[in-house]
Amino acid sequence: MKPVILDHLPDALLDQPASELHRHLDGPTLIHLPGRRPQPLFVSVLQHGNETSGWEAIRRLLKSRYQRDPLPRSLVLMIGNVRAAARGQRRLADQPDFNRCWPGAHGQRTIWHQLFGEITEHVRRLKPFASIDVHNNTGQNPHYAAVNRIEPQRLQLAARFSRTVIYFTEPLGVQSLAFGEFCPAVTLECGLAAETDGTDHAMAYVDGILNLDELSARMPAPEHLELYHMIATVTVREDIDFGFSAQAADLRFQPDLDRLNFREMPPGTRLARTVNGHGLPLIARSHDGRDLTSDCFAFADGQVVTRRPLMPAMLTTDESIVRQDCLCYLMERIGLDRPGEGRLDDDGSELPETLP
Repeated sequence: MKPVILDHLPDALLDQPASELHRHLDGPTLIHLPGRRPQPLFVSVLQHGNETSGWEAIRRLLKSRYQRDPLPRSLVLMIGNVRAAARGQRRLADQPDFNRCWPGAHGQRTIWHQLFGEITEHVRRLKPFASIDVHNNTGQNPHYAAVNRIEPQRLQLAARFSRTVIYFTEPLGVQSLAFGEFCPAVTLECGLAAETDGTDHAMAYVDGILNLDELSARMPAPEHLELYHMIATVTVREDIDFGFSAQAADLRFQPDLDRLNFREMPPGTRLARTVNGHGLPLIARSHDGRDLTSDCFAFADGQVVTRRPLMPAMLTTDESIVRQDCLCYLMERIGLDRPGEGRLDDDGSELPETLP
């Protein structure tokens, strides 16, 4: 399998919603568009087929004044999982998660790993100005940016989108980690796909970055940034029947659980009720595999409650996403002055991907 690389937009492509792109594109496609500054901006959309804000932002942006005026900077656009987008799904049953197949991924290599490896090498040779990967959430979250290293240009790129920034180094195989080896890279999380403010925000942001001459090499001021890192990923045990209503046989979560995203939960915050006496229905693991479940949660008297102060991100009430990815991530606030922060071998952070 080879990536499709085009030097133009196919006819009428910008008129198509994400669900119709499969009629015009055979699969992951790179589109090169020239601009006044030759060093290109790379933008990735639809790595997950149900996360449509990125494509909506790009189609609106390119149908604006840039239909008559040249782009201020060359653009390399990657359109990802059009088959899944046709069905409004994150990925199809016969597909891997596209955002786990980039260089650096663990596990057996597939044709998809080869494909995204070739895309990476193709873009690396272009020496891109920056890389932007646009995603949506499936639960209520503020808009935020995520970076893989704590260094000035990445944080400047992130802070232009949101004062809320998350630092992550796991899981491996994500696009921003791969491209971060040769250019500043950021992941944008634009809230729920159905909410137009995420599209508006992404469109204005990409337009702003296209118009930049350079990224500042100075750290953002601490008062302009709220920086977090991930300490654990929370999953539901595979043998547990769970849900967000009274029909769940084993574990019944609060139906509006995602309201807790980016809020510090004090000890004793109730998350769910156990029905059939399962003692440990949730698992919390650090990125290096340490079991943090008993440190984070208490399971007693038919309740699942927090054991210590915790701040979740990416809490979702979509049961399929919980099974495909996770229930949420747990994070803590960090400062820009923490010594050693930002090394790729740093201890203790994971990706808020479903998130990007």
